Amino acid sequence: MHRHPASNALRPTRRALLAGLAGVPLLPVVAFAQSGETPLQALTRSQAVREWQQKFDAGANAAQAERIKSDTPLLSPETATAIEAAIPVLREQQARGGWPKIQSPMSLKVGSRSEVVSQLRGRLVASGDMSPEQARTGYHDTFDSYVDAAVRRFQVRHGLRPDGIVDQTVMDVMNVPIETRITQLETNLVRIRSMSGNLGERYVFMNIPAAELEMVEAGRVVERHNAVVGKMDRQTPILSSQIREINFHPYWHVPVSIIKKDLIPKMQTEPDYLAKNHIRIFDSRGQEVPAETVDWNSAQAMQYQFRQDPGGDNAMSSVKVSFPNPYDVYMHDTPFKDLFGDNNRFYSSGCMRIQSIQGLVTWLLRDTPGWTPEAVANALADGQRLDAKLKTPVPVYTNYITAWATTEGVIHFRDDIYNKDGVGMLIAQD
Repeated sequence: MHRHPASNALRPTRRALLAGLAGVPLLPVVAFAQSGETPLQALTRSQAVREWQQKFDAGANAAQAERIKSDTPLLSPETATAIEAAIPVLREQQARGGWPKIQSPMSLKVGSRSEVVSQLRGRLVASGDMSPEQARTGYHDTFDSYVDAAVRRFQVRHGLRPDGIVDQTVMDVMNVPIETRITQLETNLVRIRSMSGNLGERYVFMNIPAAELEMVEAGRVVERHNAVVGKMDRQTPILSSQIREINFHPYWHVPVSIIKKDLIPKMQTEPDYLAKNHIRIFDSRGQEVPAETVDWNSAQAMQYQFRQDPGGDNAMSSVKVSFPNPYDVYMHDTPFKDLFGDNNRFYSSGCMRIQSIQGLVTWLLRDTPGWTPEAVANALADGQRLDAKLKTPVPVYTNYITAWATTEGVIHFRDDIYNKDGVGMLIAQD
């Protein structure tokens, strides 16, 4: 496993924030350090965190590897300091009029020609995604490679698929008022301050709105993984716990909420649904109950337990990461790996599906005797039920962070999927 060398994080200065985000005309964007680099290439080059990549887990969007990253943990004093430096930068931009709204009846992309592209250039300069010099390059109404790179940078900062296309979702996100973004930063500064104490030498953090997991060691992020988290009506909870056990090829015990909302309605229309999905019914004595003996139009089914056998179509796929909590949630693999490439990764019933989970499991079991990377790979491949208790439990945290800044001066925003900031869903609409 490659490790990211520890480095002393620089405290963000007003110059760093202005260069990294604000795009003030008198101050050129300094991130584009090497001649011939596009803005996105420069940002990608400066990324220090290695993303765990496996081809089968890459999803539909290979460009996700181009996201702007930092090895500074989200829950850290450095992040809080970076937000404190970012807020006055946005306030200065607010005093200059904020940023223009972008309205177009059709999507914009490379090759598009429209007066809206001229407005788009101004919007990208206002948020620091494009330098003023680049905005003046070429024809003002033409969507050229400079605009494309700046749009991708904007998409990366907002958790959108960086495809360079300005569709209605991108326009909606661009049109969130700067006042709202300042409020988000202030709200999330409080959240991060409350969580940036001693979280442990090694810990796992799930940022719910970003649907992203951080693996932190010695104060640095060593890996990040995309995730799928709970939908609006089945939210992933905020919690603190300890990862104590890894379950290879587990049974899936169907939660009561899914029995009520999903399984019973399915059985009313598809009587063979349980059989096709290898889900068995058990009574309170552990005796298996034939599905045809259950009255699916009554509350009878709620008296039973439902268990899915291990296998390729198991909802948890190959492995489950277990930690005690009152919400009965956990992290797990999934057979639906294409979901990790979506903008909207809010599909689950509260549990967290982890992309490339082998990397997480290997890291968690690293200090447990007998659990070499090869042993983990073999356990995942052989299909047999097996439990592994961690020699030393690893703390795990989930929280709701929709806005933050990095020490490099880059400000990120995410969809307010659970409407805790008062912004509401934007990305999730596509």
